[in-house]
Amino acid sequence: MNLYLVGLRGSGKTTAGRILAGRLGLAFVDADAEVERRAGRTVAEIFARDGERRFRERERDAMRDLLARDGLVVATGGGCVLDTEVRAALGRAATAVWLDAAPGIRAARMAGSGRPPLTTHGGGAVEELEVARAREPLYRECAAHRVETDRRTPEEVADDVEQFWRSLPGHDVR
Repeated sequence: MNLYLVGLRGSGKTTAGRILAGRLGLAFVDADAEVERRAGRTVAEIFARDGERRFRERERDAMRDLLARDGLVVATGGGCVLDTEVRAALGRAATAVWLDAAPGIRAARMAGSGRPPLTTHGGGAVEELEVARAREPLYRECAAHRVETDRRTPEEVADDVEQFWRSLPGHDVR
């Protein structure tokens, strides 16, 4: 069984995911890094050269493969929930945790990262908020649990996610 972390970029998926993988004795995979590895280019380069549609296809293909493997903590790409098939598979797995953070917190965490904006139209903060609002019901649909990450250390976030994970049937509870 895998643990999937979903949420917008800057919510803490990668940082908490690495901590959780170590604690749970599972391998860690960042889905965006997997897309980059397969493409031989960064996410920003894929967006610039191929566009968002092609990036989403690559993201879907990577997620299909990750969903078929076992023993992973996966930090998903923030937009993977846009794909109906991926979203349904995450919901069936019942091990997706939505990491949620306020827009200002996410922006501060992403500052200087070189990641493309959530929008490709250059609409700025207002359009980014609209994208976040549009994705919220998708995260709710596929996540079995939600953890707020605002003003919390990655270890505190990992504590909450680990507690959820250990409460699932078939997991030892410490």
